[in-house]
Amino acid sequence: MKFPEGGILAALRLPFDAEGNLLEAALESHLRWLKGCGIQGVLGLGSTAEFPLLTVKQRCHALEVLARLADPLPVIANISDNRPDIIRDLGHEVRRLGLPGAAIMPPSFYPANEADQLAHFLYAAEQAGSAMMLYNFPELTGNRITPATISAFADRAPMAGIKQSGGEFPYHKELISLGREKRFPVFSGSDLRLPEVLEMGAAGCIGGLVNIVPELMVEQYREHCAGEAHEPELIQRMQTVGKLMDRVTFPENVPAGMQARGFEPGTFQRILAAQTHEDASALSADLRRLFVSWGLSTEGCPSGNRSSLNYT
Repeated sequence: MKFPEGGILAALRLPFDAEGNLLEAALESHLRWLKGCGIQGVLGLGSTAEFPLLTVKQRCHALEVLARLADPLPVIANISDNRPDIIRDLGHEVRRLGLPGAAIMPPSFYPANEADQLAHFLYAAEQAGSAMMLYNFPELTGNRITPATISAFADRAPMAGIKQSGGEFPYHKELISLGREKRFPVFSGSDLRLPEVLEMGAAGCIGGLVNIVPELMVEQYREHCAGEAHEPELIQRMQTVGKLMDRVTFPENVPAGMQARGFEPGTFQRILAAQTHEDASALSADLRRLFVSWGLSTEGCPSGNRSSLNYT
């Protein structure tokens, strides 16, 4: 299985119960629906999956289950961590499962200069022995991946792409230019600006909203590939979803949206205030009403049939 060169990929939410057990039936149902909606792959153990809150055992088990349930979709495994032994163990799991690629973020919490980031990335590539996607999300890690570091990594390792997330949207342009030079695709985490980033030259999107409205995003990608004008109503619907989602912080807003579509999102993995739980429940209810008004399913899609779009 090859590393995806473009398309709409889900930054997958993983459902765990209160004891930390992966809810495989819930994950299978969600994945079956996502496949039916036409996505091109999944990012496993990304920020949407709350990977820093999971044990190594949970992460390795989740990758094993994902490799089985996501088939034939490619699974990119995020093996990011500050500890080399954890990167090693996750990288070896990528090898064992034969996954097409892995993703790596910069070290977090402590500052990491360009040379240290490069050493971190090269170590991860050596452990995984696979195509590698760099994963830039400085708002979460505290460290930004610079073009110089990306270029140096692409010259020394099998670089399959980069995921650009966070608020620095103009950075896409510089990354896309570098990607053309070094022959790697740029995937965006900017779900709500998909038409714009595709026109800039991005290969696709790896986003949290793919868990919730994959049919809207896949249709926007199809329009781009077909050279068609983007449907204004489709863009407006994405913006409406985004405004509602902003009422609850990431990543807690993603399971609220999944619940609105009728899927079991699992429990929150970190300690949250009672108000946050209430806000998430209210968000889910409001999104559900919105989706019903659009004619989108809110009962899950156990058959995995492709959802149809309706702008009436």
